Order: sequence, then structure tokens, then C-alpha cells
Amino acid sequence: MPGFVLHVNAVMQCFHGGPATIAPSQPRVLVNGQPVANIAAPITVAGCLFQIPVGAGTKPQPCVTIKWAMPSTRFLVAGQPAALLPSPGSGPGVCQSAEQIPQGAPIVSAVQPRVIGS
Repeated sequence: MPGFVLHVNAVMQCFHGGPATIAPSQPRVLVNGQPVANIAAPITVAGCLFQIPVGAGTKPQPCVTIKWAMPSTRFLVAGQPAALLPSPGSGPGVCQSAEQIPQGAPIVSAVQPRVIGS
């Protein structure tokens, strides 16, 4: 399935609104002057305030990572498939807590619109 090639400065957040950052995993392949993210690039979330109600109190379960789920099937970046996004909005991935509990889909609000991969 074709999609926009994700780059490290794409504007992304977790399902609960915590901003996400894609760590640059390679410096050589650029799109709009930004390094392209491959499927192995770590995506971290900071500032998610999600809490699970438990009995009389709450248990913090903030999103800390995003696992991307749409790799390119046709080209590699630094030996790994490039990360693709079908369209801005809900992304093809899953936000996870520190205990690897799925929390919902990430939301991508800005990505480069020129380069499409498959």
C-alpha cells in the first residue's frame, strides 16, 4: 500500500495528546532536508498523562513508545524498510506503555507531502 515517507520531524502525538519524537536512525537519506525514518527508528512519547482508574486511586500508564506498523515493501533505508504513512491523521501504529500495553493509534498531523513510497 503506498504512503507518504515518514521523516524525523513529522508532527506526531500519542492517542492521549503526548508529543512524540522520531529519533534519527540514519543521516544519509533525506526528504525535504529531513532524515527519513525507517521502521526500526525508535519513536518516543513524552508528556502523556494517561491514568487507569484502579479501586480508590489511579495507576499511571502513560504512553512511552510508538511501534510503527506500515513498512515499505519496495525500498530500504539503512538496511530497514522505510516507515510509511497512508495519510495524515490516525497513523498505522500503536502507542504503548512502559509495560508494552497497547494504548491506541498515534495521530500524525504534519508530514512531508511530496515523496510517496510503497
